[in-house]
Amino acid sequence: MIAIVDYGVGNLFSLAASLRHLGLESTVTGDADAIARAERIILPGVGAFGDAITKLRATGLVPTLDRAVAGGTPLLGICLGMQLLFEKSGEYGDWAGLSYLAGYVAPLAGDIPPALKVPQMGWNALEILDEKEPLLKYTRPGEHVYYVHSYYVKGCENSLKAGSRYGVFVPGVVRAGNVWGAQFHPEKSGTAGLAMLKAFGEGVG
Repeated sequence: MIAIVDYGVGNLFSLAASLRHLGLESTVTGDADAIARAERIILPGVGAFGDAITKLRATGLVPTLDRAVAGGTPLLGICLGMQLLFEKSGEYGDWAGLSYLAGYVAPLAGDIPPALKVPQMGWNALEILDEKEPLLKYTRPGEHVYYVHSYYVKGCENSLKAGSRYGVFVPGVVRAGNVWGAQFHPEKSGTAGLAMLKAFGEGVG
């Protein structure tokens, strides 16, 4: 069973529909016991970092996630959910993240050429840096995935597995131990995104 964490922020039901299409059993839940029992956990997210981390902490689920990660349960953060996995964000203030991964969240604006729009919204080719990464075992280099974001992660070289070029190199897939993140939306990324969700559901790690 895959638990999709419901904390009031995220594209929950399209993600659940994608997993169902793949024949993977999942539940959208904010229940700590259900999350603790799950074989795998997905942390989605859309919107601003501060709002999301505040809502997540208010649910009381962070200790549950901490124990799951410490116990080896595979955790996948998607889009803003990936950014929450890192140490901090400078989006509209200074915010502490979950610190499962080393790195920080910074604005694209100022780091990319002025001709490029913020947010990055649309399809972009994925460059695979670690061909042995199990989350990407069904993904081919150059496949296009769907991004919607104004901020990106910096300082994550030790966990970087794949990414895309948008004026700068945008980390697209990260991993440290049993914690993964995808900046793009796999549930909106067609066959390439479904392939990644399939790999996660089959037992990465």
